[in-house]
Amino acid sequence: MNKICIFCGSSMGFHPVYRAKAIELGLVLAERRCELLYGGGSVGLMKVIADVMMERQCKVTGTITQHLMDMKVGYDDIDELVVVESMAERKKILEDMADGFIAMPGGLGTMDEFFEAYVLSQLRVFDKPVALYNVNGFYDDILRFIRHATDEGFIRKEHSDNLIVSDDPRKLLDLMDQFQPTDVKKWVGDLKTETGHHPRVKDN
Repeated sequence: MNKICIFCGSSMGFHPVYRAKAIELGLVLAERRCELLYGGGSVGLMKVIADVMMERQCKVTGTITQHLMDMKVGYDDIDELVVVESMAERKKILEDMADGFIAMPGGLGTMDEFFEAYVLSQLRVFDKPVALYNVNGFYDDILRFIRHATDEGFIRKEHSDNLIVSDDPRKLLDLMDQFQPTDVKKWVGDLKTETGHHPRVKDN
């Protein structure tokens, strides 16, 4: 993989470990001569990882909405800053360009980006790995939800198993390199079979 899309916070977080681990991830990406794709911000963990990559002469491309540019949070110093009108367009560009996706700690925007990429991978709209950089156990509750939804039959086990999780950036990237997509025809067939076992409920 060459082009890695990072979903991450426009805030720094309260604990210094988040900045430290963002730097560590940036260093490992730079060591592997990856390109960084991200949301184009000049604030928070977004800026931290972009700065690390630029300092090591790695290409950094950001995609940001005009609305956020008007709020003066776009990072003009990166190699390329693509300005678009909508968040949907922003995500689509990043999804098309990237070879894989890593969600660092972040807020609502990061969750939106992560879950969209995870669903697109599940449906095999693209065959690209999606990973959680689980710094300081940040994603433990999300992982508990995914396990619970799997145990209750709403997420297929192969999809929960296919989510890549680590707080070690080297291990994370190694696992992304080994990623194998699930067989979408099989699980859709399983869904139809399971649904057929439940007869239609008729009104009295």
